[in-house]
Amino acid sequence: MKTPTAIGLLVLSLVILSVASCAQDENPPAPGFNEEDSDARAIELADAVMRAMGGRDAWDQTRYLTWNFFGVRRHVWDKHTGDLRVDWADRETGAAYVVLMNLDSGEGSVYEDGREITDEEVIQARLDFARTAWINDSYWIFMPYKLKDTGVTLTHIGTRDTAAGESAEVVQLTFEGVGETPENKYHVYIDPDSKLVVQWDFFARYDDQSPALSTPWTNWEQYARIMLSDDRGNGRRHSEVAVADEIDRSVFADPAPIEIAELFGPQR
Repeated sequence: MKTPTAIGLLVLSLVILSVASCAQDENPPAPGFNEEDSDARAIELADAVMRAMGGRDAWDQTRYLTWNFFGVRRHVWDKHTGDLRVDWADRETGAAYVVLMNLDSGEGSVYEDGREITDEEVIQARLDFARTAWINDSYWIFMPYKLKDTGVTLTHIGTRDTAAGESAEVVQLTFEGVGETPENKYHVYIDPDSKLVVQWDFFARYDDQSPALSTPWTNWEQYARIMLSDDRGNGRRHSEVAVADEIDRSVFADPAPIEIAELFGPQR
């Protein structure tokens, strides 16, 4: 047997560093991601999940997305500009609301049963509601794309069985100084073969020992460049899921009823 030379070891080290660098470059963290306290295996799994769903470039290029959050409310979102439309019906009064706003500026207009609301306090309350709803509802469908977001710390906590009895690698997400509930914690279960998320456990507080909620992530499907999962079990399912590069932008200015199939076109 030949002993590895110093030059050979140097070349091998450079190759390993180059591979690691390429993996990071293909899915760079958001500014403020806690890379220092996140462990290497958890970051590696987060990058593998992104690749399995189509890759970071595909996610970044994706512009228009829509989904109906469990039949409660529907979002149409321009990911590039922050323009958002939210439609819902009040469960008590049956009134139909439409909010047209920009997530970055926080400005927008509110309509009730087709009539624009002019009361400033009511407008602000509805805008705040729509933004909070978007934060919650978007996480329930896009969370796997946000594993390296600002304020997130990732920890690999080993291999566990899902509620369905399948083995999965589990990554813990904790948060600092971001979102409306930074005290939350998630355990994200990743299939060892497909590298897709198959379950999450939600903890109301980072120091809780038992999850407040646990749901599957199933029915992964291709939408344009990316993959999305719409089924969270027990009848909780996103509907009207669609992705497009171009849509009629009047949807963000006109509160008139819309047809998602017509607006976004065929998906598969």
